[in-house]
Amino acid sequence: MVAASTFRFAPAPVLRRRNFIALLGGGLLAAAAGPRALRAQQHGNLPTIGFLGATTPKVWSAWVAAFLQRLGELGWVDGRNVAIEYRWAEGREDRYAEFAREFIRLKVGVIVTSGTGPVMAVKKATSDIPIVFAAAGDPVGTGIVAGLARPGGNVTGLSNQQTDLAGNRLELLREVAPSLRRVAVMGNVKTPNVTLEMNEVEVVAPKLGLEVITMKINKTEDIVPGIESLKGRVDGLYVCTDPLLTTHAARINSFAISEKLPTMYAFREYVLNGGLMSYGPNFPDLFRRAGDFVDKILRGMKPADIPVEQPVKFDLIINLKTAKALGLTIPESFLLRANEVIE
Repeated sequence: MVAASTFRFAPAPVLRRRNFIALLGGGLLAAAAGPRALRAQQHGNLPTIGFLGATTPKVWSAWVAAFLQRLGELGWVDGRNVAIEYRWAEGREDRYAEFAREFIRLKVGVIVTSGTGPVMAVKKATSDIPIVFAAAGDPVGTGIVAGLARPGGNVTGLSNQQTDLAGNRLELLREVAPSLRRVAVMGNVKTPNVTLEMNEVEVVAPKLGLEVITMKINKTEDIVPGIESLKGRVDGLYVCTDPLLTTHAARINSFAISEKLPTMYAFREYVLNGGLMSYGPNFPDLFRRAGDFVDKILRGMKPADIPVEQPVKFDLIINLKTAKALGLTIPESFLLRANEVIE
């Protein structure tokens, strides 16, 4: 059993800072999604960052804001001494390679993205342009880098410890739903780190007295029949982080609430869309720290010489409105441990 003392909770963030980041992120949506021709014309000969978002500007707004804020602190301002070209895949995996080729044609100086699928697609497209991942699950296990201390090649960034935290998430889910006995783990198996996470859930669950049913997703069309196949078969749902499932989070959560299934996720955006809870790295902090990697590369360092870093801030988020809809009473002691309670 994973001891509760092993959980790492970051201090609750200051509300004013969160509001500032949210407002800044909202103001960025137009710029991040602006007409490509106009932005390219404005860029001139500035060093260019290619920014590949796996989902949408709205989902990533706070993350982009944190990234740009850190770049600004380091002296890099979009349109002044650096240019940023944004591309948004909207959960479509086929667009990763397409946008990678665009960045190559644009001769960007560095590509920034997040998620194992996008990173692997960009890495396959170029071995020359430096690549920074703001978050990736098990970068060594999936072959993104040769090692954490010595990444090798043209890729470096930050791990989100997606696989490592599977046991913590399961125990937290059981803590708020003590009657939990059978849990479904849902994931896009086309993404290597998701397969690793699903395997870890299957290993850890029996140690916590839980039975696991795996639901393997390969494409959007698998989601509805997949979740409908769970009716009456499970009493909890663990969803592995992946751009495809992030894009359809509202649909997944609507089903889970209708079936009275408590849900566990890896980050806050799922909970904002009606999920019960999430536990994982603070993504704005990971994207903020990605700014440091970009700064080093723009100043001449090679990705092979920049060690991959681990998350240092972890968030436990819970949605009380969803808990009420599920008929769950969350203990006060649990709420006090949460970094954010959504009401």
